Amino acid sequence: MPDILSSRLVDAIELVVQIHGRDSRKQSPVPVIAHLLGVCALVQHDGGDEDEAIAALLHDALEDKPDLLSAVAIEERFGNRVLQLVRISTDTPADYAGGDKPPWKHRKEAYLAHVRQLDATFLRVTVADKIDNLRALLADHARLGDALWSRFNAPKEDQLWYYRSAAEAYREAGFSGPLLNELERLVELLQRTATVTSPASPFHESDKARSQA
Repeated sequence: MPDILSSRLVDAIELVVQIHGRDSRKQSPVPVIAHLLGVCALVQHDGGDEDEAIAALLHDALEDKPDLLSAVAIEERFGNRVLQLVRISTDTPADYAGGDKPPWKHRKEAYLAHVRQLDATFLRVTVADKIDNLRALLADHARLGDALWSRFNAPKEDQLWYYRSAAEAYREAGFSGPLLNELERLVELLQRTATVTSPASPFHESDKARSQA
């Protein structure tokens, strides 16, 4: 394999630098582009193909920058499969063009219901996104404690519900492997770190068994 990126992947990197390059993550000094590259790396390390790598780079565009990059533009530039993968990773409505978003809980419930019905081969990008988000949450919680949760529109308990439910939804859809194992591990770790008592999840016992092996 040559030590050079394809022109198509370079095009996607240059595009996300253009549209996200000055943005930081929510109340954080970490650049948004670091998150996008992190998700892309997770996808590639898991064996994702070029379409998935490109979708990883673009996965926040329709939700956060619809005025700068439309669904039509993504499809014209990178193809329909990339657009599908980006849409799956997006919890705003298909016609969202900026401005106020639907209520947080409504968006998350609709997203979870949708991914449960999907072919598992379409879920690698969105699973990788959740992993990178959870790693950021854990790192910030180590520095800030529960003050971290004031950044978000939804309270701590709802955030934990969402990540736990997402991991369950991916498994229900048939997704499996190292990425999902890592996501489940991080969900359990965040729940323990946040000292919130949560209902038992279907992966809890398997994680416990692995830890005792």
